[in-house]
Amino acid sequence: MFNDIGPLELVTIVVLAVLVFGPDKLPKVIQDVMRTVRKIREFSESAKHDIRAELGPEFKDFEFEDLNPKTFIRKQLDNDELGLKEIRNGFDIKKEMAEVTEAVHSRDTDSSSSSSSSSSPSSSSSGGRIDMTKKPEEPGKDDRPPFDFDAT
Repeated sequence: MFNDIGPLELVTIVVLAVLVFGPDKLPKVIQDVMRTVRKIREFSESAKHDIRAELGPEFKDFEFEDLNPKTFIRKQLDNDELGLKEIRNGFDIKKEMAEVTEAVHSRDTDSSSSSSSSSSPSSSSSGGRIDMTKKPEEPGKDDRPPFDFDAT
């Protein structure tokens, strides 16, 4: 319930409780809080039991934690009936990224070696490669961007 409370925060809460309620009333307050938490848990369990009884025997395996969307999706993706594990295991992201990186680096080295080895314009255009290092030309100062009348 309190998984994200650290030791310093717990000490701070205890010190504040002692200051607010006093050392003589603190045990009574703790008993009242524990009694309230216990009654809430009993009420929750009773409600779960009533809902399961009303749903019938076909929902005997129903878990209320499945109503949480994250839990439901995780449970469905881990299900072997859909065959998603094979699909998920078929993808190796690191391998794919390494292949893409190598393809990009080899393309860079090929374009730099072809441009340095041959300076004729016909050889660079015959390869069909686009020079990605070349900056696009800036439009003239008099050119206006296109205006879309439908957007206004």
